[in-house]
Amino acid sequence: MFKILIDTCVWLDLAKYHQQQPILSALEELIRLEEIELVLPRTVLDEFARNKARVVEESSRSLSGTLKRVKEAVEKFGDPRKKRLVLRQLNDVDHRIPALGDAAVDTVSRIEKLFSRTLIIEITDAVKVRAAQRAIDKRAPFHRQRNGIDDAILIEVYADVVAAKAPGIRLAFVTHNVKDFSHPAANNKLPHPDIAACFSRVRSLYCIALGEALRRVQPQQFADLMIEQEWLEEPRRLTEILDAMDLLFDQVWYNRHQIARQKIERGQTKIVEKETFPVKDHSRRPIQRDVWEGALKAAAKVEKKHGLENLGPWNDFEWGMINGKLSALRWVLGDEWDMLDT
Repeated sequence: MFKILIDTCVWLDLAKYHQQQPILSALEELIRLEEIELVLPRTVLDEFARNKARVVEESSRSLSGTLKRVKEAVEKFGDPRKKRLVLRQLNDVDHRIPALGDAAVDTVSRIEKLFSRTLIIEITDAVKVRAAQRAIDKRAPFHRQRNGIDDAILIEVYADVVAAKAPGIRLAFVTHNVKDFSHPAANNKLPHPDIAACFSRVRSLYCIALGEALRRVQPQQFADLMIEQEWLEEPRRLTEILDAMDLLFDQVWYNRHQIARQKIERGQTKIVEKETFPVKDHSRRPIQRDVWEGALKAAAKVEKKHGLENLGPWNDFEWGMINGKLSALRWVLGDEWDMLDT
């Protein structure tokens, strides 16, 4: 069994960065399999609660602002021959920004579920006293000119867990805060000399990446879990959606055009030089000649664009699927349901 204390900054980065979700999934599974147990000080719980809303907002807002400035720069200074392609790709990213915000909300919820199933370590007076003594002695994390009391409490809680020397238990401390916890003059994967006594090569690990810690806990299981995560489906890009809608739109329009052509051939619809209004019988409404000639030209373009093999005919089931797909994709991009105008 491995007990892992994960610094608040690591939890917040898991929520902020979408690409960290496979790591979180691996952690959840290793906890479920009882290979890992979290060490959760009250300070981590409280600090995460204070900062989660900000992280969710930043996960989409910062990217949105940057993207807007990039698009403006491309519009103004971009190579005219490449501008359209670049903007198309940027619009893809822009389309995914709201999904990134939703993903952050979901990740926060997943983290809080882990917290709810974990025993919370309350901060004792003895821990607070030792943390304060670090400040007096200017020992890490007080070696810099800042208030590091929460970080000091964190390392003192971890020191107590290490001192307990529970049989069969290995430990790990995971942080992204290398400025306060890592060695200032050597590899930042090494702990600061002021906290080095808490760590060893085998029993108590110091890690600056959660993935690294999980890999050292269960190398083969972690590798297998990460391979599984590669099969997770990514949302469709905006360009993919628009391309699919373009084909579906033309398929629906072309089918309606073929129905109109059939009615003309059967004499059910007349071609007139100028359509007159009002029309008494809409089921036999005539088609103005220039409008019909334009429709024939448009049909020829659609045939050339997609090929006759992609334009029907379809049975009722296939026709229903095509209409349903177009309606669904339009709904995703903001239209009302059943919007099938062509």
